[in-house]
Formats: sequence, structure tokens, C-alpha cells
Amino acid sequence: MEYLAIIVITLLSGVIGTGLGGLIGAILRRESNKIVSLLLSFAAGIMLAVVCFDLMSRPITMMRKGFFPPYTPIIVVISVIFGYCVIYLLNFLIDKFADGRSVHSNDKNNDRNLLITGLIMMIAIALHNLPEGMVIGASYALEPDLLANLFTGSGFIMAIVIGLHNIPEGMAVSVPLISGGMGKIKAVLLTALSGLPTVLGTILGYALGGINDVMLTLSLGFASGAMLYVVFGELLPESLLMWKSKLPAFSLFIGLLTGFLLVIF
Repeated sequence: MEYLAIIVITLLSGVIGTGLGGLIGAILRRESNKIVSLLLSFAAGIMLAVVCFDLMSRPITMMRKGFFPPYTPIIVVISVIFGYCVIYLLNFLIDKFADGRSVHSNDKNNDRNLLITGLIMMIAIALHNLPEGMVIGASYALEPDLLANLFTGSGFIMAIVIGLHNIPEGMAVSVPLISGGMGKIKAVLLTALSGLPTVLGTILGYALGGINDVMLTLSLGFASGAMLYVVFGELLPESLLMWKSKLPAFSLFIGLLTGFLLVIF
């Protein structure tokens, strides 16, 4: 029952969130850089708050209460670095693959190039969604009674934030697919399917976090590192590139305070 509950939540966050972005992209065929920039920076602020004020600090709090071993901070730091490096390496391989494909593509066939770009984006986002799902699962593993806290706590907050984060990602997939000649319905469905790895990641994160205290700390640390890379390596740079203004920074600030209030209450 617990696994079914988090699967449903993650489906809404991963598949529906990404699919909604694909649908918006299919309808508009273009995106408002300013709106997406503010959305990305706001989501980055909430993610940063949840990671710093909850995911990374919770094991330390448990250690101070005598529940976790005294070497918990070392485990947190090592697992955060590992999670960050794994996502960095994943992005490096994806970028290298994308550059390789663009070299061999035919510049005279713009439709084909756009289609290839959309497919590469779909694969990249599907791979991204696996560690993002682990964040949701590891967060839910913190709850003593998952079913009673299904719609509260950091797990549900991260599910909502990642769902919002998936909307512009879905748009980034569907727009080039449709522009490359793919039908709108097929493009939206493929975009939504790229959110399925989120479910696998959630199950993995929840299962690992429930083994023992050390595995829970490792899961939370890995998820935190993955999210920190998403925030500092993707969301913020993309947000500032899309709109060179001070407002994305203000949106980040508002997102950080919003995330803090959500974690505290």
C-alpha cells in the first residue's frame, strides 16, 4: 500500500508534470522565456530550501538526539559529493552524445535536426528523472508513517516542486519534436513517458532509505547532491540565460523563503 501511494504521487509529479509541459509546448509551439525563467528560479529556491533545511539537516538532528551514529556528518558530506558527481558525469555524457550527433547531422535538413534534438532531450530528461525520483523516495523514507504523512512533509513538497520543474522540461522536449514534423499527440505522449523513470527512482530511494539509518543517510545525501547539481548546474544558469534581469534572483529568493516555510510548517 505504501509503495502504491508513492507511485501514484510520483506519476503525478513525473509523468503528468512532464506531459503537461509537453502539452503546453504543443499548444504554444514556443515558450515565454521570462515566465519560464521565473518558474525555474522559483523551483530552484524551493529545492535549495528543502535540501538545506530538511534533507541534509535531518540526519544531523537525529544524530544529536542520539539516534544516528556520531560519524553521520561525514556520511552526509561524502554522499552529497557522490550524488553531485554522478549527475555531473551524467550531464557530461549526455552533452558529449548530443554534440556528436549534431556533427553528423545534415544541416540542410532542419526538420530532421530538430527531431534529433527533441529525441536527445527526451533521453536526457528521462535519465535526469531517475535521481529526481530518488529525492522524493528518500524524503518519504524520513516519515515514520508514510500514509498518514502522504500529503505533508518534505516528500510531498519535493513531489510538487519536481512536478513544476518538469513542466519547462516537457516543453523543451515537445517543441523540437513537433517542429521536426512529429504529430502533436505522439510528441506529448513521448514527452510524458520521459517522466516514468521518476517512479523507478522514487521506489529505489524509498527502499534504500528504509533499510537502516546509514542507508537512509546515504540516500538523503545522494538525493541532496543530485538536487544541488540540478539547482546550481542547470536551473539557475538556464534561468539567467533566458532572462538577463535581477528578477530571476528575486524569484529564487522568494522560492527559498517559500521552501523554508513549507519545511518548517
